[in-house]
Amino acid sequence: MSESSLVLFLIAALVLALAPGPDLLYITTRGLDQGALAGLISALGVHTGVLIHTIIAALGLSTLIASSTVAFALIKYAGAAYLCFLGLRTLLTWHEASVSCPQHSISGTALRKVFYQGIITDVLNPKVILFFLAFFPQFVDPASTSASIDMFLLGLVFVAVAFPIDAVVGLFAGNIGKQLGHNRQHRLWGRWVTGSAFIILGIGTALTSPPC
Repeated sequence: MSESSLVLFLIAALVLALAPGPDLLYITTRGLDQGALAGLISALGVHTGVLIHTIIAALGLSTLIASSTVAFALIKYAGAAYLCFLGLRTLLTWHEASVSCPQHSISGTALRKVFYQGIITDVLNPKVILFFLAFFPQFVDPASTSASIDMFLLGLVFVAVAFPIDAVVGLFAGNIGKQLGHNRQHRLWGRWVTGSAFIILGIGTALTSPPC
């Protein structure tokens, strides 16, 4: 890859990293609800999912998934169902926000749960598959014998760009949550907004169309 192509890739990766979506919402809500450390761990989980997508794309499996109506639909609806599940669970546990402040001394078990949920949220996002198919090939020569390696390296570069941003978002959300945590109305409002946003994103995921 030429220097100019790399610069273009870095700029595009930065713009995409700042775009709102399920991953950024997950990181933000975990920070707001469970503290800065949970926000950071959720970012680690999401980008572990990105690395999994990177490996899948480098092996050429993303193309197979996108070209298979059944496989794409399974991932799409599983991702949609998971987002809706997170949203409904948030809405149904609204009463927890009315009696307690966000957990700023979060247990190791809860952090592992946050981490694994971050992975699932990203891996089951069909838009990430389409992103790898539509965006990365523009910077990789398919005729090259090292195309798979180039794809994997671009994935690592993308994580190097996006992870610090998401980590800062998670930490910042945690600090905001700490400030708002003592206000009961703010906590209730935050739960309802978060739950509704997850459900809307889940519906949007279910409506994702496979590539032509």
